[in-house]
Amino acid sequence: MNSREEQLQAFSRLLDVMDTLREKCPWDRVQTNESLRQNTIEEVFELCDALMKDDKVNICKELGDVLLHVVFYAKIGSETGDFDIADVCNRLCEKLIYRHPHIYGTTQVDGQEQVLQNWEQLKLKEKGGNKRVLAGVPDSLPSLIKAYRIQEKAAHVGFDWDSPQGALDKVSEEMREFKVEADAVALENHEPEAETRAEQEMGDLLFSVVNVARLYGIHPDNALEKTNQKFISRFNYVEEKAIGQGRSLKDMTLGEMDALWNEAKSLGL
Repeated sequence: MNSREEQLQAFSRLLDVMDTLREKCPWDRVQTNESLRQNTIEEVFELCDALMKDDKVNICKELGDVLLHVVFYAKIGSETGDFDIADVCNRLCEKLIYRHPHIYGTTQVDGQEQVLQNWEQLKLKEKGGNKRVLAGVPDSLPSLIKAYRIQEKAAHVGFDWDSPQGALDKVSEEMREFKVEADAVALENHEPEAETRAEQEMGDLLFSVVNVARLYGIHPDNALEKTNQKFISRFNYVEEKAIGQGRSLKDMTLGEMDALWNEAKSLGL
């Protein structure tokens, strides 16, 4: 591993490269916060893909791409006189020190849950106590992750289930309520409002499932993505087998596809 001095030299080199590109490259020269935003989102998702696969080579690469965007935004900030990379780093350090009083102060904590509770409480104090508990949840978060963060933040101020069993019971309750509305939608001449009610009940059901995952220490987005990848792997196996037989999936019966699916499952896919 590189020494601290080598790490600092590498970061300084990155800043020098950024200065040069901003001055001399026609593309880099015209970029703005808005024009970079979508690229930043894509880079973060690419990093998440590498993290999910535990691909060390690509984790390193994608971290570099994300870091480039951090440095780029800081460069733009320095040009407008609003802030520079030193301000970004120093403000981050100040926040970390402030929110870790059990490390940099005299606060005593008993486990990571208390650390998280203190973190959320300190965030509220930073705004003079006027910031709402859920105000820090970004509107643009994907809905599944947003539901998890909403529940997590509410839990940190004591608004939570006493036990996972209560959340499990809530899932059963929401499932029953959804079925009532789904059955109504299935009627040939159902009222238009039935579809709206079914959608609302499905949202409640999904929200309650996220709650169960959280209480059992499972991040629902990670769990769902692993299932997505498992489905893709097995479905691709079914499709490849069909192609090997000179057939299309559309020409196969559900029973035939299901048999190949179980074959893929038996192979550990």
